[in-house]
Amino acid sequence: MSALYYPFARTIPEPGVPMDVAPGIKWLRMPLPFALDHVNLWMVADNDGWCQIDTGLTWEPIKEIWRQLFQTHKLTRQMVTHYHPDHVGLAGWLHQEKGLELWMTQGEYLTAQAVAEGSGSYDVDSMVELFRHHGLDRRRLDTLKRRGNIYRVGVPLLPPVFRRLFDDQVIRIGWHDWRVIVGYGHAVEHAGFYCEALKVLIAGDMLLPSISTNIPVVAPNQYDNPLKLYLDSLQRYRSLPEDTLVLPCHGRPFVGAHKRVDFLEEHHRNRCNIILEAIRDPRTACELLPVLFDWGELDAHQLMFAMGESIAHLNYLEAQNRVKRIEDQMAGIVRFQIA
Repeated sequence: MSALYYPFARTIPEPGVPMDVAPGIKWLRMPLPFALDHVNLWMVADNDGWCQIDTGLTWEPIKEIWRQLFQTHKLTRQMVTHYHPDHVGLAGWLHQEKGLELWMTQGEYLTAQAVAEGSGSYDVDSMVELFRHHGLDRRRLDTLKRRGNIYRVGVPLLPPVFRRLFDDQVIRIGWHDWRVIVGYGHAVEHAGFYCEALKVLIAGDMLLPSISTNIPVVAPNQYDNPLKLYLDSLQRYRSLPEDTLVLPCHGRPFVGAHKRVDFLEEHHRNRCNIILEAIRDPRTACELLPVLFDWGELDAHQLMFAMGESIAHLNYLEAQNRVKRIEDQMAGIVRFQIA
């Protein structure tokens, strides 16, 4: 695959300092207290102010950056790509502080509510039980359980009402029309935004330049096939012009969406082949972690993502009848083997 083109390769904005990347579009880079140490937010000129795309995590250093930005930038509304804390975390706070209306897909808004409240199988105990079923040991299960509802820490408040975004909906922001492109697999109903006039795609987490998007199975949908949903969603980006400027939520803006789709398809094919080599004897999703993630000891944050993605690849292969599920009813553990 040819290399992607990074038009701002030599320039990364300082945290909280908006940088122009296209006419009427600013790049706002916010810090995160994780190994993934930043999230990119986007400001789009909107008549007499700025439409804010994503909000950042609820974290005092980010709030302080916003307080400084309020002095120089008027925000008109907020649109959120998906329910993860680094994207929607401060939506409720921005609504309280500045009265900003929230625009979001219904699937993402309702999922944010469910996870924040720990409703039904969106609670920590259900996640822990899912991972136990897939072979995770008691020590690491206890670590995840002790963390509690970490989502609620990052998303303590959501606006009580929202405007619903729909796939292929066209929204006027300032001088330009933007089309909503809904994608699946990473989140429930992830919204991206494409402006044909500017040839700019605000991709959220669906299309990242240097890391692969996390594709998890979650407890309420434990037999789901999010990897197929994600790979199918990627095909929509092939219809965009080759020279589209992609604005991702992690990493640098880039040109080369088609090349990146090619790479991600090959990446997941390779991961599936690695799994098929590893499970000639029955293996749990947990036993595949060292095979899929050569990261050393996983912290609790990484472990949650890694377990969800390991299960996702196994469900994908099972749906293709390439592996079979073996249930140990006595132990309550599931293993997979070549079909």
